[in-house]
Amino acid sequence: MRDGMPEAALPVETFPALDALPGVRAAFLTRVPGVAVDVERAEALDRLRPVHARLLNDLGFAAPALAEQIHGSLVTAVTGPVIAPGADGLATDTPGLTLGIYVADCAAIYVVDPVRRAIALLHSGRKGTEANILARGVECLHARHGSVPADLVVVVSPCIRPPFYEVDFAATLAAQARALGVGHYHDAGTCTASDPDRYYSYRRERGHTGRMLALLMLSCAKLEDGS
Repeated sequence: MRDGMPEAALPVETFPALDALPGVRAAFLTRVPGVAVDVERAEALDRLRPVHARLLNDLGFAAPALAEQIHGSLVTAVTGPVIAPGADGLATDTPGLTLGIYVADCAAIYVVDPVRRAIALLHSGRKGTEANILARGVECLHARHGSVPADLVVVVSPCIRPPFYEVDFAATLAAQARALGVGHYHDAGTCTASDPDRYYSYRRERGHTGRMLALLMLSCAKLEDGS
C-alpha cells in the first residue's frame, strides 16, 4: 500500500513503445483518488503537487523542467529544471533531466530519438495542433541534435476525442506525423472525457479539475551502461 492505494491502483500509466527503448523513462500520471480538484487550475495543481512529488520520487524521476503552456507552438531546449516562458514544448539531450507537461484533455506528445539520444515533450490541444507543434518539436531536435524523422518514436497520450469534442485533433496529429515522415508513431487511443474515474477532463468538468502530468527522461549514463 502507498498513500492509501494498493500498488495496482497507483495513478500511473506507461506506454509499451517507450518502455521498450533502452535508457528512456516515461510515465503519465492520471487522476489521483481522494484529492479534491474542483477548483481553479493553480489551486488544483497546489493540491496535487505533494502527491506528484512522491510519485516522481517513487518512479525515479527528478523534479521536472516545465513549460509555461500558453497553447502556442514554441519548443524550447532546456538543460535544467526550469519553467520555460512562452513554451508549450521542451527538448533536451541531458541525461537525468525530467521533462514535464500538464494536460487535462490536451495531448502530451512524447518524442524520442533513440539514435542520437534526444527527447522532446509537447503540449498539443486544438490550438497547438493547428499550429503544428509536432513539426516544431521535430525541427528543434533536428536543429540541435541532428535528429531525422525516420528515427523518431512518437507517442500521443490519452486526450479528448469525439464525440466528447467536436475536433479530432488526435487524428490531425497522426496526419502531421505521416507528413513529417515520423518512423514510429503510436497513439494511446484513449479519450480523457470518457473515463472520469481515470482522467481529468477540462471540458467534462467545466474547467474546474486537476491535471495529468506527462513525464519523459533520458536515464543517466550510469544507468545506461548498467554500472
